[in-house]
Amino acid sequence: MSSTQSPKITIIGAGGFVFPFRLIGDLVSFPALRSAQLCLMDVNPDKLAPVADAARKLVAHHGFDTEVVETTDRRTALDGADFVIITFQVGGVESYEHDVLIPRKYGIDQTVGDTIGPGGVFRFLRSVPAYAAIAADAREVCPDAVFINYANPMAMATAYLNAQGLKTVGLCHSVQGTTRMLARTLGVPYDEVNFLSAGINHQAWILRFRHGTEDLYPRLREVMNQKHVVGRAAAELAGDDGDHSEAAASASTYEGGNEQVRTTIMKSFGYFETESSHHASEYLPYFRKNAEMIREYIPERWDYYEICVNHDDQGDIDTQLEKLKADLAPSVEYGASIVNSVVTGVPSVVYGNVPNATGVISNLPADACVEVPCLVDENGVQPTAIGELPLQLAALNRTNVNVQTLAVRAALTGDVENVHHAVAMDPLTAALLTLEQIRAMTDELLAAHADRLPEALRP
Repeated sequence: MSSTQSPKITIIGAGGFVFPFRLIGDLVSFPALRSAQLCLMDVNPDKLAPVADAARKLVAHHGFDTEVVETTDRRTALDGADFVIITFQVGGVESYEHDVLIPRKYGIDQTVGDTIGPGGVFRFLRSVPAYAAIAADAREVCPDAVFINYANPMAMATAYLNAQGLKTVGLCHSVQGTTRMLARTLGVPYDEVNFLSAGINHQAWILRFRHGTEDLYPRLREVMNQKHVVGRAAAELAGDDGDHSEAAASASTYEGGNEQVRTTIMKSFGYFETESSHHASEYLPYFRKNAEMIREYIPERWDYYEICVNHDDQGDIDTQLEKLKADLAPSVEYGASIVNSVVTGVPSVVYGNVPNATGVISNLPADACVEVPCLVDENGVQPTAIGELPLQLAALNRTNVNVQTLAVRAALTGDVENVHHAVAMDPLTAALLTLEQIRAMTDELLAAHADRLPEALRP
């Protein structure tokens, strides 16, 4: 794309909690994007209006000529878009409640439930009709648009969108957050760290972590093993409101404070994982077998469902607006840098979720969605070939890929048995429930979400 063009950047789900407005701030922090049209779309006009209003106040405050358009019409938002950023959660907190509380009835305690497991599978499946409708419109009105997906479950959603013919990269902040936390823990300036990460979303691995010629892993193992001992009570920690669009300044209940899980994973498998111990404990069978074990590994609970129920939308937007008026600088998120690199040709490197069809990670399945470093320039998002992961890391990833690919297969084929298979293959669910219990729980989730599921999957 020529830098003389004014791109149309569409955000679908622009009325969401905290993140879409922070993303708008990121976009207009790049000079080349300040003359863009920002088309903000959400199905809920009451949620959308405060975000659009704050966006107009922000660009007016800084004197930019950015055009802010708001609409509840999906096709209008997509028409002629150069970039489409997806940030929504279908069904909101009301549907999310089913994802968390129904499995909890059966003994599956998810602190988030948005990546794999029963919660992740059903968050994806109830979003499929929306993804399919977006894809159908996009193939007609913006077939060459770059799609950037921020919606969870990241791997399932991004894999499905690519299967619909949309050029989609999925973005998260776990690599940025984790590497910053590790640098802070070791007292090393972040801009002097060299690292490599690869794997799948929320379960990628820090394969290399260096400061100049020094391999930081020996010191990292020593420090984390001393600091994060299973059964030790957590120290006084900062709270966490669920907004991870900024790098954390100190250890919190979300990241850096309760890292017994990730430290134990590193002890056993050799490498540090890129998602918080709360999340990481959901993806494996080792840490959440009963309430006592959970307390030993995670002495201070972090519960995203409770955060979502209790947050204040307008207060969050107002706080962000004042921050961005005072200091308009990009956050740690990659989305705006992708748009800037494609528009200007100035290269950047991001960690993106992309199809593994070309064997980017050679010992993960071709139908997996993998998270790897990507070069971005006017040619778009170009993944870096990693080769083989250490075998034990690939093996852990495959246990999660199994769930993801079966859920995507269910969405693509309409075979409800693949939904049962996906949930049954979840490592934590399989560790705690019998197959009969898993089927009963899955049937209950299918019934609870019936009005939002693809028609073929409705009971």
